[in-house]
Amino acid sequence: MSNVGVIGLGSMGLGVARSLLRAGFAVHACEPRQDVLQGFVAEGGKAAADPAALAKAADILVLFVVNAEQTDQVLFGADGAAAALPKGAVVIASATVAPDYAENLGNRLAERGILMIDAPVSGGAARAASGQLSIMAAGPAPAFDKASKVLAAIAEKVYRLGEVPGQGSRIKLVNQLLAGVHIAAAAEAVALGIRIGCDPQTLYEVIGNSAGNSWMFQNRVPHVLAGDYTPLSAVNIFVKDLGIVLDAAKRNAFPLPLTAAAHQQFLAAAGAGRGLEDDIAVIKNFPGIALPGKAGG
Repeated sequence: MSNVGVIGLGSMGLGVARSLLRAGFAVHACEPRQDVLQGFVAEGGKAAADPAALAKAADILVLFVVNAEQTDQVLFGADGAAAALPKGAVVIASATVAPDYAENLGNRLAERGILMIDAPVSGGAARAASGQLSIMAAGPAPAFDKASKVLAAIAEKVYRLGEVPGQGSRIKLVNQLLAGVHIAAAAEAVALGIRIGCDPQTLYEVIGNSAGNSWMFQNRVPHVLAGDYTPLSAVNIFVKDLGIVLDAAKRNAFPLPLTAAAHQQFLAAAGAGRGLEDDIAVIKNFPGIALPGKAGG
């Protein structure tokens, strides 16, 4: 079996690691939450003590950490993977980061003889678990050649966007702009519906088959109906991601009024202590409504 390393067993990373196991890879994982790591070991995975140990066990690493800071830490920090990886190894970096950071990261790894694929993903935890992600990928051809079977095991669609890291992250920013705005809009729409007397379940069924529907409405509103705000993607993720989008727009003197409004909704939810709840918890920002399920208003 080919050896693959996965750093980060959150809702996305764990699904990817399981997809790789199903495809027949020997999957080595690094994750600070020992209960999650040992659960993965019980499923057939292998535990690594730190990123450096992981790099000694596998020369293709898939990073499912949260942000640029964590990416730097697992690669270049104490017990980081980069110093232990052999020349010709491949790092598949899937955190949502600024495009300039992704491009610079590719250069830093190339100086060590390590190949990188800038590979942000879309599809959510369910598609990660079924190996059906969409990957917005950019990197040198030899990296794709070496990692082709890994990518095929975790993705339904791999969009090759050029040989220079950064282009994948640029398109991911556009995706996150739309995703964040659509979540905020779905929350606002359902909150209004409740306030004016609509039955939430009926509202969901009708809008889900009408022109106002969106993928995020279809996917997130059931969390509201169930009163279940267990994070599959947390409010804090969109505080970060829409912040990156707005920073990129600012550098290009480009206005993003809808993104800015959505960002404020996520900031308000985070400021109210809901940053670790599911991102649709922005609906709790709206006053004077009784939300369905156990969570209440």
